[in-house]
Amino acid sequence: MTLSTAKNPEAPAQDGGGRPRGIPLGLRADVRNLSLLGVLAVLIAVGGLTRPDEFLAVSNLQLVLTQASVIGVVTVGMTFVITSGGIDLSVGAIVALASVWATTLATQEYGFAGILFTAVVVGLGCGLVNGLLIAYGGMVPFIATLAMLASARGLALQITDGRTQIVTVDSVLDLGIPDAYILGIPPLVLVFAAVTVVGWLVLNRTTFGRRTVAVGGNAEAARLAGIDVRRQRLYLYLLSGLCCGIAAFLLIILSGSGQNTNGNLYELDAIAAAIIGGTLLTGGRGTIVGSVLGVLVFTTITNIFALNNLQSDVQQIAKGAIIVAAVLVQRRTARHGEA
Repeated sequence: MTLSTAKNPEAPAQDGGGRPRGIPLGLRADVRNLSLLGVLAVLIAVGGLTRPDEFLAVSNLQLVLTQASVIGVVTVGMTFVITSGGIDLSVGAIVALASVWATTLATQEYGFAGILFTAVVVGLGCGLVNGLLIAYGGMVPFIATLAMLASARGLALQITDGRTQIVTVDSVLDLGIPDAYILGIPPLVLVFAAVTVVGWLVLNRTTFGRRTVAVGGNAEAARLAGIDVRRQRLYLYLLSGLCCGIAAFLLIILSGSGQNTNGNLYELDAIAAAIIGGTLLTGGRGTIVGSVLGVLVFTTITNIFALNNLQSDVQQIAKGAIIVAAVLVQRRTARHGEA
């Protein structure tokens, strides 16, 4: 890796004579994003043709964006983790644990601030455990986060005893009603937009983002360049946990309750959205914009299937097929870039 490439991860690779070779990563990113916008446009057209009165209704479009907001916030954190060469299989379980812990009767006594604080702290705590096990314990991310998935789900079930915990704090519930919308935009969507903007700035315009890309591209080279790889990985899993905590709070607003089944398969949705958005599973490249577009594609597919009364198993099959196709496209693009 040349010095210029290390400073700019979107710099094109060079051959032995110093001449650029392959397709510049910036151009590839633009093509991927335009492709995803095209897919999204096709899906909107399909929804409009199959269920015009329902799909194109303002209330349904608001619902799609609101549902995308919860998994979207999780995906932003997942994008950072995957860009660094890691993986987090525990995000759905962390969302569940944070949502049930934040909606216990004891927590609700502290009102809006107590629920928000608890959700965020639980998310950060789980991210801290993941980060310590992976960065300083030497555990493989797959194993560490799989263990967290099982533990968090179990603890969430123990807290709720299998029951749904109803939220009674009006200041939280009020954020989910139309009267709280700002210019027709639900507050949850505004939070998602803010997280997306901050995530994009951090990944693309800060030293933290450059270190994340460097660790994912070549951890040993990053260490030799003076980057504390273990600390960086710890911070990344903390960031993922923070995003899970925020998502849990948004889910509480959306559902008005806390359940141990919350966040089911969020890890699949977040990973899939990041991959089809252009983030490399092997690390070294990540795109927040692509991940957000991936979230919108999956959420729109789910909405179209629901409106057309298609079974959930068909949705999961479609998502699996999209993931496989996205990985195959990534591999082909990588080969062409190296040609």
